[in-house]
Amino acid sequence: MSILNCYNCRKLIARFVDLYLTFTLLNKDEPLVFNGGYLFLQKLYHELGLHKICSEISKKYNFDFNLNSVLSRLVYSRIIYPSSKLATFELSKKFIEKPDFDLHHIYRSLDFIAKESDFIQSNLYSNSLKISKRNTAVLYYDCTNFFYEIEEADGEGLRQYGFSKEHRPNPIVQMGLFMDGDGIPLSFSINKGNTNEQTTLKPLEEKILSDFGLSRFVVCTDAGLASISNRKFNSLGNRAFITTQSIKKLKEYLRKWALNPEGWHLSDDSNVYNISTLGENIDKLTAEESEKLKNKTLFKERWINDDGLEQKLIVTFSLKYRDYQRNIRSSQIERAQKVIDSNPKSIGKPKQNDFKRFIKKTTCTKDGEIAEKNFYDIDSDVIENEMMFDGFYGVCTNLEDSASEVIKVNHRRWEIEECFRIMKSEFKARPVYLSRDDRIIAHFTTCFVSLVLYRFLEKKLKYNFTCHDIINGLREMNFKEIKGEGYEPIYTRTNFTDVLHEAFEVRTDYQILSKNKMKNILSFTKT
Repeated sequence: MSILNCYNCRKLIARFVDLYLTFTLLNKDEPLVFNGGYLFLQKLYHELGLHKICSEISKKYNFDFNLNSVLSRLVYSRIIYPSSKLATFELSKKFIEKPDFDLHHIYRSLDFIAKESDFIQSNLYSNSLKISKRNTAVLYYDCTNFFYEIEEADGEGLRQYGFSKEHRPNPIVQMGLFMDGDGIPLSFSINKGNTNEQTTLKPLEEKILSDFGLSRFVVCTDAGLASISNRKFNSLGNRAFITTQSIKKLKEYLRKWALNPEGWHLSDDSNVYNISTLGENIDKLTAEESEKLKNKTLFKERWINDDGLEQKLIVTFSLKYRDYQRNIRSSQIERAQKVIDSNPKSIGKPKQNDFKRFIKKTTCTKDGEIAEKNFYDIDSDVIENEMMFDGFYGVCTNLEDSASEVIKVNHRRWEIEECFRIMKSEFKARPVYLSRDDRIIAHFTTCFVSLVLYRFLEKKLKYNFTCHDIINGLREMNFKEIKGEGYEPIYTRTNFTDVLHEAFEVRTDYQILSKNKMKNILSFTKT
């Protein structure tokens, strides 16, 4: 048969196929589009040995379902399709590899995940050392809480009324989290919602000392967690502490010293500065010179003895921070005045840092007689008192390192706050609908594992993309299954997908991926 005849034959067959497909309905309830973004998470999941951790737990309890399949889908879905456990079961069917478990296996798995939460955390850390060096010289600790949409607290359970950081009236549970110096979570604990935050640090740190093989590190916290007891605890052995210190709450003689405009220094500069003259001629400077001056951070330091604890108090001052605080206050005063003018009846008891703290209520006349109605005005005394502290920031430590090094370490505390934000916003870890304590712990264990995976993914991508870019990019990496042939990528190739493929040394962005090619990719992600 001639080449021309072969060509015409193929062309005829193609026309018949096209004609057949044109009049052939899709199979009912048969999905054809699947997510493949999870494959990059699966690669990290296996590199971190989570499948082996699941295998050890399975052997210990000898159950008959696939814990690894359940945990992996809970983790991938928490990042890509955050939802309830019921919805997660359905959404996990969107992945190229179908789940090999039923819904009741998810709830059974939660029981064992909760029991082995400490085992999962410590082994996840030790496994992570095989793929990346962990920066454990400095550990950051903080607490947050998660609310439940229920009316009453548990009798003795985790869900209790406490101070909600989101100012909600619902019962809450509390999470304490340790993070390493690169922003990767290390360990966590779940406590009752009415627990004093300061008491949560020591038990979790003791777990790190015993289970993680760590003994030499600096613990960095905010002032709310830095009780004298916690500071003394972190003065033992090879440990140390760095914590923020409220200037307002210092003893009077220390507060006077801190606010004194004289005796200030700059790093690598032997001069002594008076901050009262720092911004005197700022209007005469060029924009570049003005910005440079505002970005300078001056400091003073001294050793103090507080309740038998020797520690160094470092106070910093910057024009940039001063202006930032004044801008925030100016906006709050405007809001306060607007409420006074338009709706004074809505003025209630102010909360901490609430704009209503600038409103003064008068309930008597100038003659001292009881007034028939309340009078409201801006409280200039409160404003003046707050302005005294504008631009100042305090840190305490038992380290002998330079002030600039201590300040640099402390400035990275924002990363642990970002961990909480990702959990709450991107991973939708709350509100929580689980009621049993063990399942609550299991839920947050999966959130913790998801956060560890996500942080390692950020690191692998060299921190070039935002959280939204990464999660959205993975979610949109869909493939259309072409029966008998393979998979067609139906996502847009972007800079993100290029960097992702280069980082993992695998490509899914060819015009079509044959069945064998996809099979090889699936195998690759499990090594």
